[in-house]
Formats: sequence, C-alpha cells, structure tokens
Amino acid sequence: MSDTYSSLIVKGALWALVLFSIVTWALILAKGTQSWRVARNNQRFQKAFWSAGDLPQAAALGNPRDSALGRVAHAAFTALTETSEGLHDLEHSWDRLESLERLLRQQIVKERGSLESGLAILASVGSTAPFVGLFGTVFGIVHAMTAISQNGTADIGVVAGPIGEALVTTGVGIAVAVPAVLAYNFFVRRLKVTGGVLDDFGTDLISLAQKSNFRIRPFNRAAPDESTAPIDATSEGAYV
Repeated sequence: MSDTYSSLIVKGALWALVLFSIVTWALILAKGTQSWRVARNNQRFQKAFWSAGDLPQAAALGNPRDSALGRVAHAAFTALTETSEGLHDLEHSWDRLESLERLLRQQIVKERGSLESGLAILASVGSTAPFVGLFGTVFGIVHAMTAISQNGTADIGVVAGPIGEALVTTGVGIAVAVPAVLAYNFFVRRLKVTGGVLDDFGTDLISLAQKSNFRIRPFNRAAPDESTAPIDATSEGAYV
C-alpha cells in the first residue's frame, strides 16, 4: 500500500471526525435549547392550569399549544368536547374513558418523539467515533511500517510522522465521542423526567375528567346582560 493512499485514509478519518464533532455540538446546542424551553413552558402552563377554578376555566387558557403539557391538555379537551353531547351514563362511560386515554396516549407519544429526535445521532457518534479514530490509527501504523521497509531502518525520523498521525487520529476520535456520550446520557435523563411529568399530568387529566363526568361544554366569554334574553345554548364560544 502506497504512502499516499495510507495518508489519504488517515486524513479522511480526521475530516470525518471533524464532521462528527460539528454535528454533535450543533445537536447539543439545539437539544439544550429545546430542553430548556420545554421545562420553562411546562412549568408556566402547570402553574396556570392548577390555578384555574375548574376544567372549564383551564380549557379557556390562552395558547395551550405553547407547551408540551398544553398540547396534552388540548388533546384531552378535544376528546371531552367530542363526547360532551353523547350519552353520560355508566354504560357509556368506559367508551369515553377509552377515547380520552387513547388521545392522551397518542399526544404523549408525539411529545416523546419530538424530545427523542436527534438522540440517535448522538448515540451513533458516541459509539462510532472511537472506531473511526482507530481506523485512521491502523492506517497510520501501516504508513509507518511502509516507511520502515522502504528505508530499511526504524530511525525515529522515519516513523515519527506516521505514528504521530496515528496517535492524533485516536485522540480526536475519543475527544469527539466523549461529549456525544455525555450529552446523550444527559438528554435521555431529561427525556425520562419530562416523560414522567407528561404521564402524571395525563393521569391527573383523566381523574379530573371522571369527576366532571367527561363533560366540557361551550360557553360565551362575554358577560351576560340581565336585560337581554338568555344566551342561546347553541352559540359558539370557548370551552368550559
């Protein structure tokens, strides 16, 4: 194998590791920002939700889709609205419960999927970067052995360059892998925490829906005028 060929492979491995590093740090910044926003928005929504007097007031909160918990709550309110004009007896309560659980489960899965995006790349970089570095190291050593055979001596001046390339490639591979592995473990931990919050909130919503007999009816935000006729029950409005 020619020296040029071995040198090109080593350089190719280094450039691949540089690309891995760029992707890793871009994902770390993106996922870090996402994790911070999700935690902040969930905290805000939880505070507003539990400050509401009842489910109707909670359903009237503005911009529920700004947070993961808000989107889960919106899915629950949608399910309750769709069943609000149905039968409300014990015989049909299981159907309403199953519908609510299904919509909540689907929305929570969507939120988990959003939080999981990019983690597979971090895991892949963390597991493959050392091997890419090792691949470059092998060809760096091959380059050194070729130089020794061509010169007929193991003089330090002959092998220092190729061996140096090999060691640098190994070091770069490890340097790329460590941040990827640490970031992956951190974001997986954050995912588990957020997933637990979503599951607990979904359980709370089901309990609240059962207490309200799976009802949520439309109401008009405008204050009623005592001098006018009663508000038409079919008029459009927000959720209560």
